[in-house]
Amino acid sequence: MHVIGTAGHVDHGKSTLVHALTGINPDRLKEEQLREMTIELGFAWLTLPSGEAVSVIDVPGHEDFIRHMLAGVGGIDAALLIVAADEGVMPQTREHVAILNLLQVKNGIVALTKADLVQDAEWLELAKNDVSEMLKDTTLANAKIIPVSARTKQGLRELLAELDALLRETPVRRDLGRPRLAIDRVFTMTGFGTVVTGTLIDGKLRVGDDVEILPSGLQARIRGLQTHKTKVDMAQPGSRVAVNLTGVEVEQIERGQVVTRPGWLTATNLADVHLDVLADAPHPLRHNLQLEFFTGATQVIARTRVLGAQEIEPGNSGWVQLEFEHSVTMVKNDRFILRQASPSQTIGGGTVVDPHPQRRHPRFRPQVLRQLETLAHGSPDEILFEALQHVEPIEGRLLLQKSNLAQAVAETALTNLLAQGLVLAIGVKDATASALLTSHHWIITTATWQNWLDQMTALVSEYHHRNPLRIGMLREEVKSRLKLEPRLFDELLAEAVRTARMVSVESFIRLPTHVVKFNSQQQAQISRLLKTFEQNRFTPPSVAEAEAQVGAEIFNALLEQGKLIKVSNDVVFLMTAYQEMVKRIVEHLHANPTITVAQVRDLFGASRKYSLALMEYLDQQHITRRMGDERVLR
Repeated sequence: MHVIGTAGHVDHGKSTLVHALTGINPDRLKEEQLREMTIELGFAWLTLPSGEAVSVIDVPGHEDFIRHMLAGVGGIDAALLIVAADEGVMPQTREHVAILNLLQVKNGIVALTKADLVQDAEWLELAKNDVSEMLKDTTLANAKIIPVSARTKQGLRELLAELDALLRETPVRRDLGRPRLAIDRVFTMTGFGTVVTGTLIDGKLRVGDDVEILPSGLQARIRGLQTHKTKVDMAQPGSRVAVNLTGVEVEQIERGQVVTRPGWLTATNLADVHLDVLADAPHPLRHNLQLEFFTGATQVIARTRVLGAQEIEPGNSGWVQLEFEHSVTMVKNDRFILRQASPSQTIGGGTVVDPHPQRRHPRFRPQVLRQLETLAHGSPDEILFEALQHVEPIEGRLLLQKSNLAQAVAETALTNLLAQGLVLAIGVKDATASALLTSHHWIITTATWQNWLDQMTALVSEYHHRNPLRIGMLREEVKSRLKLEPRLFDELLAEAVRTARMVSVESFIRLPTHVVKFNSQQQAQISRLLKTFEQNRFTPPSVAEAEAQVGAEIFNALLEQGKLIKVSNDVVFLMTAYQEMVKRIVEHLHANPTITVAQVRDLFGASRKYSLALMEYLDQQHITRRMGDERVLR
C-alpha cells in the first residue's frame, strides 16, 4: 500500500481535487468547511485503475499551518503538487517544494488545477513552464504536469492513470521488524476508547500486540486496527492505520508521539545531523540558534551547535548537533526539517546520523567530524543487517564472510542486533554472537521470520475458509506452498505452535480458533450413518455407500475426527469397531502363534473382503507381519 500527500499554496484547490478523486471531503472540521480552507490534516483514500488502494493525506497550504503540513508529509511515498493554472507558482508552492526536496520525496505529479478557468492556451503553457522552472534541480524535476479541473472532471482520468503508473514503480515500504507509527491524530470513540492514527513504517502491527508509546514510555495493547475504515488483523508497513489502544487514556497521548514495539527504541534529547541549508534561507545557520525541529509528526524546539565551522551559509551543508527542549523519538537516517518561528520560514533540513550521541561535541575537533563522516556511511550494525537482508537465512559462519567485517566488530554488531530483537538464530537459544558467527546455525531477520509465520497463518486460514469441515491443512502441503527446506519448516512450525498461532495434530495443521461444526441437517445425516455402522460393526457400508449417504466432505471430516477409519479404498470401519477387532486379533495371537484371513473371517462373522482388507492394513501399521498365508505379531 502507498500513501500520497498533497502540497501547494492555499486556495489552489487541494481539498477540492481530493474530494473529486476520492468522493471524500478531507476537510473534516466545521471551521475548515466554513472558511473553505484546510487547517488540519485531512485523510481520504481511493482505488487506482490497477486495483491498488491508496491513502491520501491532504495538507494545509496556508503558511500559518505549515507545521500541520509537516506532520503529514513525513510518511508519504509520492507527492501530488497542486498549482492553480490561473495563478501559477506562489510562495507556499515554493516552500512546500523545498520541504519535499529536503525530505527526499522523489516521486510526484503536478496537478495544474482550475484548468477550466484558463481559456488561453498560451497562458496554460506559461503556467507549465513556470512550474517546470521551479522544480528544476529538485527531487521532483521529472514530475509530469497534468492540467485538471475538479469541477468539469477534465484530466482526472489521466491523473489517476499517471498516479497508478508512478506508484507501480515506487518500492513498497520495507519491513524491518521494528514498527513505528508517528501519531498525527488522537481521539476517542464511544465504545472503543482511545484511537490514534498515523502512517506505519519499518514493520507490522497486529491486533493483540503489546506496544509502547514514546517518548512518554506508556504501555498499551492494540485492541483493534483499521485501514480505510476497514478492520484488519495486521497492518502493513506503508499503510495509513487507525489503532484502537487499551490501557491508556486519550489525554495521555498527543501528536508527535510514536507507537512501537516495546524494548528497542529510546527517546533522545541530543542528535547529530547532516544539514542542508536552503539557498534562499534568510541568513546563515549560526551556532546557538533556537529553531523548530520537525520529524515524522513531531515538532519540538531545538538549539543548534554548528560543528567544524562558525556557521553554514545558505545553499551549503554541514554538521550540526541539535539539543532538544523535550525528548524526541527517531532513528538513524530519519529525515527532518528546521524552521524559524518568526518570521515563519523554512531554513533547511537533512538526515539524522546519530540519534544518541554520548555527549555534546567540541565544536572544532577534526576527530569528531571524521567519526560523523564514517557513521554517515553506515555503522557496523547497519552493514551486518544489510548483508543479512540480501542473503537470509544464512549460516552464521557465512554471514561473517558476506559482511566483510572484522570478527570482533561483527560479533559486537550481531550482539546489538540480537539484543534489539531485529535478528534471531533459528533453533538455538542463548548462543553468543561469537559462537553463532562460527556455527552452521541459521541467522535471519525477525521481519522475515514473522513474514513466514504470517504466510503460514494466511495459507491455513484460507484453507479453513475453503474447507470448513476439514480438521486442518496437511503439513506437507503447507511446507510445499511455503517452499522452505524441511529443517527450516520444522523450526517455523514449532515456533508457530509455541506462540499459539498454530495447532499441529498428527499430519494436519490448523488455527487454534478453527473448530469443525456441522449444521443440524448434516448432523442428522451423520447420526443415521453412524447408526448404520454400529448396527453392522464388522460388515459396515462401503466407502462409496458411506459417501453417497453423507457426501464426500462430511465423510472425510468423520475420518479426520477419528470416528471412522479407512483401511482400504473400499473398506471403512467405525473406529470403536476397528479397535475391538484389533484387540481380539492381538489376544488371539498371544494365545496362538499365527492367524489366517479365514480365522479372522470366522472370528467376526465377516466376509473375506473385510477380513483381508483389515489384515493388510494391520500389516501396513506394523501390528502384524505376513508369513505365507498366515500372520504373526510383530
